[in-house]
Amino acid sequence: MTSVFPRAPVRQSWTRCCGCGELNYAKKLARALGVCPECGHHHRLTAAERIAQLADPGSFEPLGVRVVATDVLGFVDSQAYPDRLAKARSATGMDDAVHCGLARIGGMPLMLAVMDFRFMGGSLGAAVGELITRTAEEAVDRGIPLLIASASGGARMQEGVLALMQMAKISQALASMRDAGLLSISLITDPTYGGVAASFATNCDVLVIEKGARMGFAGPRVIEQTIRQRLPEDFQTADFLLAHGQVDTVQHRHDLRGWLKALLWATRAADETGEITRMSAREKTAALIREPRLLDPVDAWDAVATARRTSRPTALDYIDLAFDGFVELHGDRLAADCPSIVAGFARLHGRPVAVIGQQKGHQTAELVSRNFGMPQPEGYRKALRVMRLADRLGIPVVSIVDTPGAYPGKDAEEHGQSVAIAESILGMFELGTPVVTVITGEGGSGGALALAVANRVLMFERAVYSVITPEGCSAILWADAASAPTAARALGITARRLLELGVVDGVLPESSTEEPPDAPRMATALGDAVSRMLAELEQAEDVDLVRDRRARFRGFGAKGTLISECGRESVR
Repeated sequence: MTSVFPRAPVRQSWTRCCGCGELNYAKKLARALGVCPECGHHHRLTAAERIAQLADPGSFEPLGVRVVATDVLGFVDSQAYPDRLAKARSATGMDDAVHCGLARIGGMPLMLAVMDFRFMGGSLGAAVGELITRTAEEAVDRGIPLLIASASGGARMQEGVLALMQMAKISQALASMRDAGLLSISLITDPTYGGVAASFATNCDVLVIEKGARMGFAGPRVIEQTIRQRLPEDFQTADFLLAHGQVDTVQHRHDLRGWLKALLWATRAADETGEITRMSAREKTAALIREPRLLDPVDAWDAVATARRTSRPTALDYIDLAFDGFVELHGDRLAADCPSIVAGFARLHGRPVAVIGQQKGHQTAELVSRNFGMPQPEGYRKALRVMRLADRLGIPVVSIVDTPGAYPGKDAEEHGQSVAIAESILGMFELGTPVVTVITGEGGSGGALALAVANRVLMFERAVYSVITPEGCSAILWADAASAPTAARALGITARRLLELGVVDGVLPESSTEEPPDAPRMATALGDAVSRMLAELEQAEDVDLVRDRRARFRGFGAKGTLISECGRESVR
C-alpha cells in the first residue's frame, strides 16, 4: 500500500536529546512518541509523524488539492527564494510547511491541518494559508470539527505583505466555522511564534498546548534586545501560558490523543452518537418538588449552617458522579485561570452539555487553593467564554452554584470584578441554548447570580440563596454580628420561601440528618432533575429560549410593588 505521506528523510540510529544531552536510540525514541525517556523532553515531530500519532490508523485522506508557492516578489537575500523553496522541498519531501486532510480520532471525523517546522521554519506563506483555509472550508462543507497543529516561527518574510494577509485569510475561515456552529481546535506545538501565534493558533475555540512547547508573539531574544529586560526562566512555556489564562490545557504527548478524543466525544451531538435524548422514564420521575406546601419548614439559620458544611458535595463531586467524560477548560484568555470556577464539556444522560461550577473543597488545603469558592474576575470571564462556545455549538449549559460570593479582594477589584460579573449576567441573557442552574450550597449575592441567569433554576432543599450573607446584613442593619440568625430568617433565603417567590422553579429534597451527606444519591438526583429540565426545554414547541429567560427575570419584583402610570397608582 502506498503511503499518503511525503517521504521523510532517513533518521540516524542515535539521537542526542536537546533537553538532557543523553543519546536516545532512534527506534526506542519513536516508540516513546518522540519523548525522551530520560528527561521527558518532547522532540519535534514531522507532520507525518504527528498525523500518525493522532489519527486512527489508516483513516487519513489527504486534501484533494496541491498548492505550490511562487516567487511573486522576486525576493533575494543570501539566496533567491525559489532556491530556498527547492531545498526545503528536497529535504522534507513536502510541497510546503503544512499537511492537510480528513481523518478520524476515536472514530469521529475531523479535518486536520498539521504544520511542519522543517520546511523553512514552518513559516506562513500564501500556499500554507491557502491549504489551511481550504481545510477549514472543507470542515464547514462536511459539518465536522477542525484541528490545526501549529509549529512555526511566523509569517514568511520572502512573500512580504501577502504572507501577512494569510493571518486574516485563515481567521475569516475560522469565522465561517463559528457561523456554522462547528468546533475548531488549536494544537500548539514547539515552537509557535509571530503571525501564527497571533492568528489561527489562538483564534480557535479550544487551545491545547503540548507539554514543553513555547508560544508568543515576539521571541524571548527579540524582547530582551528590544526592551533590555530579563525574562523569567519559564517565559512563554506551556505552563506559563496556562497559569496566565492563555490556553485551555497542557497535555503530555502520550495523553494528547486521548484528551482530543474525549473533547470530541463530549461536544458531539447526541444524534451523531446514536444516544437517545428524549425524556426517559427516570427523568420523568426525577425527585423534584415544585409546590412550596410539599416542603417542610426549614429554619433559615440552620439551612445556612448546612449549606456551608465542607462535607457537602462540591461541583467537581457532582460532575464526577452525575456526568460522563468531563473535559475541563482553563483560562480567561486575558490574564489568569481562576480555580474557584471549573468549566468544560461533558455528557449527561447521553446529551452533550457545558458544565460550569463554583468549586469549594472538603479539606483546608483544597479550600485555600480554590479560594473558598469565591471567584476572581478571571473565573467569570472563563465561564462566559465556555458558555458562549456552548451556544455556538448548540450545546445546553448547566451551572452549579455554591459560593459565599465573589472574591472582594484588592486584586479582584483591580482586575474588574464588577465588570466581569455584569458581563456574565448580560452575556447569559444572550445565549440561545437551554440554561439550567442548580444551587447546591450557598448562593451568595451577585457572585452567584452571575452564573444563575437561567431558563430554569433549581436548588437543594437545604441550600440558600441571598442578596447578602446573614452576617453582612446583620452588621449593616443591626450594627452587630450577633443578629445573623435573625437576619437569615428575615431575608427569605430558604428553598421553600424562594419557591413561593418564584425565584427557583423546583427543589431537590435532601435529608437533614445525614452527615456526611449521601453524595451519590444527591448527584443522581441532580443529574436526573437537570436532564428533565433540559428535555422539557428542548421538547417544548415554539419556545424562544432567549425570550423565555428574559421574561422570567422581567417579572421579579413586579408583584406587590406600587406602580404609578399617568397619575394613577396601583398595587400589583
